[in-house]
Amino acid sequence: MPRLATALRGLAVAAAALMTVTVLPSAADAEAAHRPPPGRTPGPPSMPKEFVALREVDPTILQEMRYPTAHNFTGVPVDGYRRPACLLTRDAARALHRAQRSFLRRGLSLKVYDCYRPQRAVDHFVRWAEDLGDQRMKGEFYPREDKSKLFDDGYIAAKSGHSRGSTLDVTLVRLPALPTRPYVPGEPLAPCYGPQAARFPDNSLDMGTGFDCFDTLAHTLDPRIHGRQRANRLLLKHGLERAGFVNLPEEWWHFTFTPETFPDTYFDFPVR
Repeated sequence: MPRLATALRGLAVAAAALMTVTVLPSAADAEAAHRPPPGRTPGPPSMPKEFVALREVDPTILQEMRYPTAHNFTGVPVDGYRRPACLLTRDAARALHRAQRSFLRRGLSLKVYDCYRPQRAVDHFVRWAEDLGDQRMKGEFYPREDKSKLFDDGYIAAKSGHSRGSTLDVTLVRLPALPTRPYVPGEPLAPCYGPQAARFPDNSLDMGTGFDCFDTLAHTLDPRIHGRQRANRLLLKHGLERAGFVNLPEEWWHFTFTPETFPDTYFDFPVR
């Protein structure tokens, strides 16, 4: 009997131990626990407090945001642009306001084509560049450029300074400004470097090429651009430089306010 009692006590202890073992969840179980409930998806990342809508700082600056529309080099609205709004870091917006005041005294106004650009929009550009079969907008934006060389030639990249919030694409318009007519998808295209009267109509000063022209003629100081066109580029460049902006030499329309608020951060919240 003592041996039987000892054996029974041993079985009871073992059973109790088994009942108190903690079962660790698998990696899949842990991931599932953090997923949102069925029917709900995570909300989009929010705009940092250092960003602002340009209209809140200067409503006089004209906005013709191209990427929420089909009138851009992809031919379709670009991912991440849910509204045609210019968002910038507050420092960049205030500097643009200072530049605008000086242009207004000359009967001119700044007009922005693009400002903050979500990383998802840049990713869209990369996918488009890799799709060599999509050439729908070649006749306007890159007539002389081989699409397969857009990466090598620097027109498309996996990262953009626009995603840091202090870079914008901008031009000048003489006041009073008439609105640019809407683009009709499928309409005949004209080269972005042609004479101003032959290009897609734009109410801006003649800068020698249209916006987003993938051509060396779009280089700010290209020697083939002279006369009034060169003077207009320099007017824009010098006016923005006095406000703290730096021009990208390959694109007359591209400027970055320095020092940047976020020099090393690429954001992906949508334009809302």
